[in-house]
Amino acid sequence: MRRKAGLILLALAVFFAALSPLLRWYAFPRLAKIPAHQYQSMVLEAKDATLLDYGTMKARKVPKVTIVQTLKGNVEASEKIERTAGRDVVVWDGLSYVVGPDGKMVSKIPERYIFDAHTQEPVHATGEMVDGDPVRREGIEFKWPFLTEKRAYDYFDAQTRTSAPIHYKGTQDFRGIEVYYFEQTVPWTEVEFPKTMPVEGITPEAVAETGTTRWYTTDRKFWVEPLTGAPVYGEEIHKEELRGGTLLGGRDRVTAFAGHVKMREDYIDHTVDLVKSHRTPVLLMTSYLPWGFLTLAVLLLSLALYLEARGRRPGDAKPAQDAEPEPVTA
Repeated sequence: MRRKAGLILLALAVFFAALSPLLRWYAFPRLAKIPAHQYQSMVLEAKDATLLDYGTMKARKVPKVTIVQTLKGNVEASEKIERTAGRDVVVWDGLSYVVGPDGKMVSKIPERYIFDAHTQEPVHATGEMVDGDPVRREGIEFKWPFLTEKRAYDYFDAQTRTSAPIHYKGTQDFRGIEVYYFEQTVPWTEVEFPKTMPVEGITPEAVAETGTTRWYTTDRKFWVEPLTGAPVYGEEIHKEELRGGTLLGGRDRVTAFAGHVKMREDYIDHTVDLVKSHRTPVLLMTSYLPWGFLTLAVLLLSLALYLEARGRRPGDAKPAQDAEPEPVTA
């Protein structure tokens, strides 16, 4: 009976020992993914910013500029791309909407971001764009991969339509969560005017005819929770200038926007709570269950060996009795 129980325990030990790496290295990469229908919004603010008054074409100090960013999962578009891509795809239709202190629109830039639901690598398909212009992204945008590493990643910049490394700068504690801190500096670069201008009747083509160009630079900072790859906080020191041309009335350049853009406090709290809840399933599949199964396998193996050893102890076998001597006959 002991031998039969020992064999069952040994089989269970082998099963859980094999299940541990399978769960971590096979199941997790295939099960962890961004849902196609996800919707999220974020509000950022630049207080005491500099903003161009298009009526006078002069820069002025304003108390606050607000940026509302939305990302909406387009399920219909993702399913259509999946039929030809042969993998799980997420399509995010994004919008960055900037308003001044008077509530009037400063700029709005739509995006369509198409990426692999598991790895967050870009998927190139028809419709990938920034402000109506087709683009071909390289690297990540908005979100880091699951199990983010301590290294640089290529990060796509929507203003320049190019990718450049965003560098890992260290591990920090952000409101009770261990995060990886990343930085990227985009040098002064000539960029396109938004398709929708803040003044009615003015088009990017009309501004281009004056010879005036738009330039941009930013210092981008992200604090990323490494298990989920979700940024819990972000900042940008953002600057835009108009340079040259007759539009500036002989001036060399004028500031169009300058400000330290930060997430609004209520959205920080919401994001931190959301990321904390998403960490649990990732921890289950990458740490708790694999290590738990491995520990259970060791315990089962130890118990099986104990039962086998106990079943073979010499003291357990009943000693044979000495045969009585037969009588001697003549």
